[in-house]
Amino acid sequence: MAFIRKKRREQQLQLYSKERFSLLLLNLEEYYFEQHTANHIQNKGDQNERKIRGSLKICSKSVIFEPDAISQPIIKIPLRDCIKIGKHGENGSNRHFAKAKSGEISLIFSQVYFIKEHNIVAPYKIERGKMEYVFELDVSGKVEDVVETLLQLHRASRLDKLGDQTAMITAILQSRLARTSFDKNRFQSVSEKLHMECKAEMVTPLVTNPGHVCITDTNLYFQPLNGYPKPVVQITLQDVRRIYKRRHGLMPLGLEVFCTEDDLCSDIYLKFYEPQDRDDLYFYIATYLDYNKKLNFHEHHAAERTAESYMLQWQRGHLSNYQYLLHLNNLADRSCNDLSQYPVFPWVIGDYCSAELDLSNPGIFRDLSRPVGALNKERLERLLTRYQEMPEPKFMYGSHYSSPGYVLFYLVRIAPEYMLCLQNGRFDNADRMFNSIAETWKNCLDGATDFKELIPEFYGDDVSFLVNSLKLDLGKRQGGQMVDDVELPPWARSPEDFLQKSKDALESNYVSEHLHEWIDLIFGYKQKGSDAVGAHNVFHPLTYEGGVDLNSIEDPDEKVAMLTQILEFGQTPKQLFVTPHPRRITPKFKNFSQTCSHNAPMADSPVSPGEESFEDLTEESKSLAWNNITKLQLHEQYKIHKEAVTGIAVSCNGSSVFTTSQDSTLKMFSKESKMLQRSISFSNMALSSCLLLPGDATVISSSWDNNVYFYSIAFARRQDTLMGHDDAVSKICWRDNRLYSASWDSTVKVWSGVAAEMTCTRRQRFDMLAELEHDVSTVVTSSARGKMAV
Repeated sequence: MAFIRKKRREQQLQLYSKERFSLLLLNLEEYYFEQHTANHIQNKGDQNERKIRGSLKICSKSVIFEPDAISQPIIKIPLRDCIKIGKHGENGSNRHFAKAKSGEISLIFSQVYFIKEHNIVAPYKIERGKMEYVFELDVSGKVEDVVETLLQLHRASRLDKLGDQTAMITAILQSRLARTSFDKNRFQSVSEKLHMECKAEMVTPLVTNPGHVCITDTNLYFQPLNGYPKPVVQITLQDVRRIYKRRHGLMPLGLEVFCTEDDLCSDIYLKFYEPQDRDDLYFYIATYLDYNKKLNFHEHHAAERTAESYMLQWQRGHLSNYQYLLHLNNLADRSCNDLSQYPVFPWVIGDYCSAELDLSNPGIFRDLSRPVGALNKERLERLLTRYQEMPEPKFMYGSHYSSPGYVLFYLVRIAPEYMLCLQNGRFDNADRMFNSIAETWKNCLDGATDFKELIPEFYGDDVSFLVNSLKLDLGKRQGGQMVDDVELPPWARSPEDFLQKSKDALESNYVSEHLHEWIDLIFGYKQKGSDAVGAHNVFHPLTYEGGVDLNSIEDPDEKVAMLTQILEFGQTPKQLFVTPHPRRITPKFKNFSQTCSHNAPMADSPVSPGEESFEDLTEESKSLAWNNITKLQLHEQYKIHKEAVTGIAVSCNGSSVFTTSQDSTLKMFSKESKMLQRSISFSNMALSSCLLLPGDATVISSSWDNNVYFYSIAFARRQDTLMGHDDAVSKICWRDNRLYSASWDSTVKVWSGVAAEMTCTRRQRFDMLAELEHDVSTVVTSSARGKMAV
C-alpha cells in the first residue's frame, strides 16, 4: 500500500514538528522559505485588541500564519491579492525601511483563506473584500528583512506573464541556496569525510522542498532550506538496498533511494537542478554499495535489476502477478512520491453487478489485450472517427489512464489534504467523487473522457481508502445522500472481502495467462508507434518520454505551461520492452495436493490447490508413480539455500554435494561434517543447474544471465566463463568430452572440451560444434561448426 505507507510517514513527521502546517497548504510549484514566531494582532488600536500567538511563514506565493491554538484557523494570504505591504503605521513606499520602534508588519489585501479550523480537514473558507492584518514579530530587528523579502515576492506574483513570475521566483530561490551551505555540524560523526555537496529538492507528492544534499563516506544527508519538516534527513549508506535514476517532469533529474528490499515507498526522492549532479551522486552510492557487497556487509545487491530478469522470474512462477507489476512500475519510473507517475495497475474484473464472483469463469474478467478506452465498441468507434479527422499530431484519448487527479480520486478518503492542494482548497463535486466501484467501472467503459486504470491499493491489504474513517464532509449527492464509504459490488461482503477477491482475481489463472497482453500496452511494444495505433492505444504526445524537449523551448511562458500540463495530465511509463512480452509458463506437473506443498507458501505456488496432478501421464503411469512415492522415506534434510534449489551434483565418493539455487549461489556441502563448506556467487541472477566434470575437480553452473560458469574446486575460484546464449541457460550436461547447453532462446548448443584439461588453472577455450533449434529436425556432425543445415 504505497501511498498509505507514505501518508503514515508524513503523519509521523507531523508529530515530530508538532505543527498543523504542511507543504500541502502551498500552491503547486510554490516554495516555503522561512518562518518567524509572531503574534497576529486583531482589532489593532481598538479596545478589543487581541493577540493570537503563532508563526508567520514566508512562501514564494503567499504568507501563512499558523496559530498555536488549534481552535484558530490557519490564515493564508496570497501575495497576488495583496494591495500594500510594509511596516505598520508607516505611509508611502519610500518609508518602508525607515527605522521604527515597532516590530509589526502590515498586509492590506483583497482575499484571505481560512484553513483547518479546530484542526478539521475541510474545504478552505474564503473571505473577500479589502482587509488589513497586522503581525508582530518576536524579533523586531527582522522586520526590515521580512518586508523586503515580501515586497520582492509580491512584485514577482504581480508580473503579467507566468514565465516571468517563475523566472523571478527561481532566481530568488537560487540566490538563497547560493548564500547557504550544508551545516557540517549535522554530521553523525566528526570523522566523516565529505565527498560531494550540491543543491537539490526533496520530492514528495505534489510538492518539492529545496535544500542541500551532502554525501560522506558513510551517510547521505538532505538539509531543507527552511528546516521543515526537520532540520536534516539522514540515510545511512550501509542501509541502502536499491537506488534508481528517475525522470521528473520528463527530465533526467530524479534519484530515488530505498532502504528496504520490497517496499514500493522510498526513503528519499531527490530532484537535482543539473543532471550531472544526479549522475555523480548515483555513481558514488552505487560504487559504495558494490564495494560493500564484495566485503559481504549485506547480501542484497543495490544496483538496478533489468525488466528481463524480473520477467524470467515471473514467467517461471517465482514472482506473483502483483510483485511483477510492482517491479515493472519501479523500473518504468513510477513512484508513490510523484503523483504524475504513480504506479499503475489494471482493472482485471469486469463484473461488478453479480451477487457471486466465479473466478473460474473467463466471462467475469476484463479483456486485458485492449486499453480501457477500447473496451466499449461504440465509444471506440466515435473515438476512431475523431482520430481520423484530427490533424497531426494525432491522439485517440484526450485524457490519460493515470494522472494526479485520478490517483487522488481513489485516495481522497485517506489523503484529503492532497486533493485540496490539487484543487485549490476544494473537493470535487459530490457526484463526481469515488462513490461506487460499479459506477466508476461503468464510467470507465462509457464516459467520453474517462479511461483510467487502477492503483496498487486495490490489490493490497489496507481498506482505509475505501472507508471514510476520518468522517470527512465530502458533500451531498443529487439524490440527497452524503458521500461516505465507497459502495462495494454485491459480491463483496466487506471492504476486506473486496480486496481479497480483487487479489485473488489478479493472481487467477485467467489473468496469469493474459497479463502479458496488458503489459504490452502499458510498458511494452504496443505503447508507441504503429503497434500502438493498431491497438487503439494512442495518447497525447506530451505524455510520452521524449515527446517534448523542454530545454529547447525558449519562451518561458510556453515552457512553464508545458511543464504544468505534463505534471497534471499524467505521463506514460518508460518503455521497458520493444518486442512482444512472453506469456507466463504453465507448469505441466501440478502439486500433488495441498498437503504435499505445505512447506511452500500458497501465495508463491503457481498452481491452485485442488488441481489434478500428473495430468500428462497415462492412467498406468499415474498408478505406478503413486505406488513408488509411498515407498520413499526421508533420510536426511538440510536447508542451505534461501530460495528454490535448481540443480544438484554429488562427487564420485559421495562426500560432497554441490547445489545451485535461484538465490544466485552455488554451494558445496560436506556430507561427512554435515557443514556448508563454500558459497559462491557468479552474478546477481539465478543459477539453473550444475554438474561435476570427470575427476571431481571442476563444477559447472548455468545461469539466467545467459552464461555458463566453471569453478575450480581445488583452487576455490572461478576458472572460466562461457558466454554461450542469447537468453537464460536452463540446463547443461557433459558426455564424451562434449558440453551440451540448453537455453530459453530455444536452442541447444554443443561444445568441444576435454575434461582432463579443466583441472588446470588456465582459461579453457570451448569451440561450438553445433547449434540445435528447438522443434527443428537437425543433422549434427562433430566436425561441423556453427548452425547446422536442416
